[in-house]
Amino acid sequence: FQRCVGMDALNSLHSTTYEIDEKHGTDYHKRFLEFVKMIQKENLVIGGAMTDPKGDRSKGPSEQDDPDLFTRIVDSDEKGVYVSGAKAHQTGCINSHWIILMPTIRLTQNDKEYAIVGAIPADVKGLTYIYGRQSCDTRVMEGGGDIDLGNAKFGGQEAMMILDRVFIPWDKLFMNGEFEFASMLVERFTCYHRRSYVCKTGLGDVLIGAAATIADYNGVPNVSHIKDKIIEMTHLNETIFAAGIASSHQGHKMKSGVYLNDDMLAQVCKHNVTRFPYEISRLAQDIA
Repeated sequence: FQRCVGMDALNSLHSTTYEIDEKHGTDYHKRFLEFVKMIQKENLVIGGAMTDPKGDRSKGPSEQDDPDLFTRIVDSDEKGVYVSGAKAHQTGCINSHWIILMPTIRLTQNDKEYAIVGAIPADVKGLTYIYGRQSCDTRVMEGGGDIDLGNAKFGGQEAMMILDRVFIPWDKLFMNGEFEFASMLVERFTCYHRRSYVCKTGLGDVLIGAAATIADYNGVPNVSHIKDKIIEMTHLNETIFAAGIASSHQGHKMKSGVYLNDDMLAQVCKHNVTRFPYEISRLAQDIA
């Protein structure tokens, strides 16, 4: 469950750390590659923590009344840095092994202490999770769970992450004050992640199949308005899929060697996902 965010973070950091090193002579990319080797060897799940609470949206991080509304470096020593702040709406963070902390918006010279990217274990000292409930949480505790395939015993979840002087050693730090690269990282991560929303078409496939089965059970698979609804559901679902695949196909190679998918088509993919699955669900209910 929930590997997409971490993989999108790894891809965007691969190219961004490379280009930071190119400008500043740092060794972030080398550190990052060593981290990736460990992740691959141990088959670990990575959570990508990008969204900060933000507070007053008209102000930047350094202008907020409460400095903890954005994650920032509060101290450092010969071993590493200490960060405080919060990350909101972190899907899958509870069942991740490591969390990658990243900035969430474009930063300025005044925001240098907020230009922080680092990897922390999900159970690191100083990290508190405020768990968010979902409407279907109790379903996994009830009987009849054998009808579900895949993630049959554990529900998805989100949490607010509160960081209180969380330690990050130097070798797990991949950005440290290079504020001018924050927007690059955010934009590249967003490009990958909005294309990742193509996964919703898997759910659409299941829902379309269920709706068609309902029509069979009710003896109306050949009724015209039923067929029209299933065709429309399929059209909407495949439109999401097409945008995601097209975004990947139109990708281009970055300086570091990884590929970045097409930005515009990634945004279209996500925009479709904010609309089409709900219409697919409405049509399924109508057929039922």
